[in-house]
Amino acid sequence: MRDYRDYSLKGHNTFGIEAKCERFLEFETVEEAQQVAEILRTASLPYIIIGGGSNLLLTKDYPGIVVRSDILGFYVDGERMTCGSGEVFDEMVEASLMAGLYGLENLSLIPGDVGASAVQNIGAYGVEAKDYIETIEAVEIATGKVVRMMGQDCGYGYRQSLFKTVWKNQYLITHVTYRLLPVFEPHLDYGNIRQEIAKNFTSGPVPSKRFGAKEVRQTIIGMREAKLPDPKVMGNAGSFFMNPIVSRATFEVLVKEYPQMPHYEVDEGHVKIPAGWMIDQCGWKGKTLGRAGVHDKQALVLVNRGGATGQEIVDLCQAIQKDVKEKFGVDLKPEVNII
Repeated sequence: MRDYRDYSLKGHNTFGIEAKCERFLEFETVEEAQQVAEILRTASLPYIIIGGGSNLLLTKDYPGIVVRSDILGFYVDGERMTCGSGEVFDEMVEASLMAGLYGLENLSLIPGDVGASAVQNIGAYGVEAKDYIETIEAVEIATGKVVRMMGQDCGYGYRQSLFKTVWKNQYLITHVTYRLLPVFEPHLDYGNIRQEIAKNFTSGPVPSKRFGAKEVRQTIIGMREAKLPDPKVMGNAGSFFMNPIVSRATFEVLVKEYPQMPHYEVDEGHVKIPAGWMIDQCGWKGKTLGRAGVHDKQALVLVNRGGATGQEIVDLCQAIQKDVKEKFGVDLKPEVNII
């Protein structure tokens, strides 16, 4: 177990914000997670649990304990793949395809750790982690006991889970088991995946026998790299806002005024509208406020132009929220955890 005091968190948040915590704990085994749980129970300090820091915005030094998993390893058993919570999620996706297991290819290149995928219910291009999470193993902080949850009992919704609400900071996730597919079943109807595959891998209709999961993964990676900045070059946390889900009545009013507005059907009574499109319509794409800015290729991404503080990112976030609310009457909610 790693135990550091007065520790810099700059390397643990992809925005590249300079901030410190009073104590930093990192566990590599289930037994070490139990030791950490005991420290958290007895220390008179607040604590937060982080993953790779790709969904984190620090606005100040944290006056408490920051905890992170460094449990590694992939274990395949038939159609199940069990992963250490500290594994890089994208490396797990690649490993699943190498093992002949499918389903996660649309989630390629999403930053962060495996444990965070179960907390956040990450999703992209029509697929969500919850579609494949079967079980989660964790240490209960209050008791130190190892517990096992079924994915279906974790209250998963759009970028939501009980780990973010009722169970917040109650568990240290150690392993996540995904039940995947032995046969590739492509999901191509979100965004322009189908067009990109047709352009790069086949001259005929899509789907065809001329491409598979590896080509879908390659396509998704290309699409993400084309519109998302590398956090090693320009600090960011990927998509900063959640795409709002509005009532059908609200959507019908908006689409009359903005007939070209992109949208996705959620259910009979609700429609999802891309937040990036609304931000772009408000003129924010490529704009800068202080040392924070909006990426010039994807308005959903807020970036650190260099030396920005967390508060500068928050100020930009609030200015965007205000403009979108005034123009569309829709509230944008950050996907990023602001501390």
